[in-house]
Amino acid sequence: MVGPNGRPGLTARQRAAAYDYIRAHPQIWEVILTGGDPLVLPASRLGNAIDALAAIDHVKIVRIHTRVPTVAPERITADLIDAIKARGKASYVVLHANHPRELTEAARAACGLIVDAGIPMLSQSVLLKGVNDDAGVLAELMRAFVACRVKPYYLHHADLAPGTGHLRTSIEAGQELMRNMRGRVSGLAQPTYVLDIPGGAGKVPIGPNYISDCVDAAGATGCEVRAIDGTAHRYP
Repeated sequence: MVGPNGRPGLTARQRAAAYDYIRAHPQIWEVILTGGDPLVLPASRLGNAIDALAAIDHVKIVRIHTRVPTVAPERITADLIDAIKARGKASYVVLHANHPRELTEAARAACGLIVDAGIPMLSQSVLLKGVNDDAGVLAELMRAFVACRVKPYYLHHADLAPGTGHLRTSIEAGQELMRNMRGRVSGLAQPTYVLDIPGGAGKVPIGPNYISDCVDAAGATGCEVRAIDGTAHRYP
C-alpha cells in the first residue's frame, strides 16, 4: 500500500492469475518484485512467491527492489535471506538509496549479509534537487555502494509525479553532474543516468555525449571526442 488511499496487496486469485500469465508467456525471462516493498513481507510469504516464480522454467532471473536494508536493516535475517534465493535460478537485490548518509553501519552490515549469501546487489537512486544534485555527494554515494559490494546501476531523472517538482533538476543539470562524476570515480562506481519516458515508453539513457561526427578541412571523416577535462581530441 502506498499512501492513505492505497490498495491492499494482491488477493490469492490475483496472484494466481499473475503466475498463470507468466507461465503462458515464455518470452518473460526476468521478473521483478517491487513496490511497496517486497522485503516487508513475512519470509514465508516472500519465499512462496519466489519459489512459484523459480518453478517456471523460462524465468531465469528474479529481481527484488527494496529500501529495507537502509530503513529497517534489522529485517535482513537468515530466514528472509533464505526466502530471497530463487532455487536453481539467479536472484538479485536492488537497493534504493539516494544519499550516502542512508548507508549507516547497520545498513552496510545488512547488505553484507545479502552479498555473503551469494545474492548480487545493485543500486538505484533518484536525482533529487537539494539532496544529491552535487557531484561530490553523488560520488560519495556511488563509492559507498561499491564499498558495500553494491554495483551502481541506475541514477533516475526524477519522474513527473505531482507535488515533486521542487525536487526535480533539469536534464542538462543531470548530464553535467554525470560529466563531472566521470572524472571523480572509477568505472565501477558509474551508474547509468536514465529517464523513464512518461506514458510507458520505457527507460532510456540520457547521460552526456562525448563524441560528435565531423569532417575536417580536407574532407576526411572522423570524430571529435571530448575528454573529461573538456578538451577536444580528433579520432580518425
